[in-house]
Amino acid sequence: MSTSALDQLKQWTTVVADSSDLDAIAKFRPLDATTNPSLITAAAKQIENRALIESAFAEVDATGLSTDARIEAAIDILTVKLGVEILKLIDGRVSTEVDASLSYDTAATVKKAKELLALYARYGISSDRILIKIASTWEGIQAARILESEGIHCNLTLLFNMAQAQACADAEVTLISPFVGRILDWYKKAEGVEHYPIEKDPGVLSVKAIYQHYKAHGIQTQVMGASFRSIDQVLALAGCDLLTIAPQLLEGLTQDTRKVERALVGSTESTQAVEAIDEATFRERLELDPMASQLLQGGIEGFIQAREQLHTLLATTFADALSA
Repeated sequence: MSTSALDQLKQWTTVVADSSDLDAIAKFRPLDATTNPSLITAAAKQIENRALIESAFAEVDATGLSTDARIEAAIDILTVKLGVEILKLIDGRVSTEVDASLSYDTAATVKKAKELLALYARYGISSDRILIKIASTWEGIQAARILESEGIHCNLTLLFNMAQAQACADAEVTLISPFVGRILDWYKKAEGVEHYPIEKDPGVLSVKAIYQHYKAHGIQTQVMGASFRSIDQVLALAGCDLLTIAPQLLEGLTQDTRKVERALVGSTESTQAVEAIDEATFRERLELDPMASQLLQGGIEGFIQAREQLHTLLATTFADALSA
């Protein structure tokens, strides 16, 4: 019997489920799992999670809180409760995202991260099983620097270029999530191209460049490719430290029996030190890269919108309780 592409991939890469779908996670049994506001909102719409939502809302202390504040508190509790349920199904870690509206506020991001960890602790989950997920803005990276210095591990997401990757390395974050599919989408639209061969896929090439840079300079931050559009993109990054993959692509990988070759191998460490990137340089390089700057801001806005949709869903669902 032929070995599936997924099993072959697992020889070199930690496979992570990019989902809040508990059934999918139970099926594929990844080591780790990642969530984001869009995935949390999708999970909240599933009828099988209604009890989880009700229990989250029931835990909100209404004393002195406005209606909006109660809903926002319920969203945080629901996010953590879903994380807890995911952790029952995996042996590793779950990434839990800080409210994207705080992406440009270092102090507020640190505060929210600690609130989320306190919620996890309430449910008996230790911080070593949590990655705090933060957008790769300058302010977000500096928040991660503070959190990492206190032993709180972070996953820097919405990462699209080398300036962001280097700033994350300088901050000694645990893990970064450079995006593949969104970069491909941007270039296809910008250049009017219908298809790129996998060896020229700009998203794949971006992650490869970051991975090689990190390994060449002995940077300990792990690279987790994210946002895939195809199985070919996933396999083109075989050997990356981690890859976070949506359930439909995980299913495809289980059915694919092609021979998988390792595509990424860490090179010999360079003797040349990497100069740290300062805030002015970071902002300049981001501004000069329209792909990265547009996708970063667009990603933040999309996650804010997803949280607003969840806010509306909870407000509608619990209208009677909120008016009581």
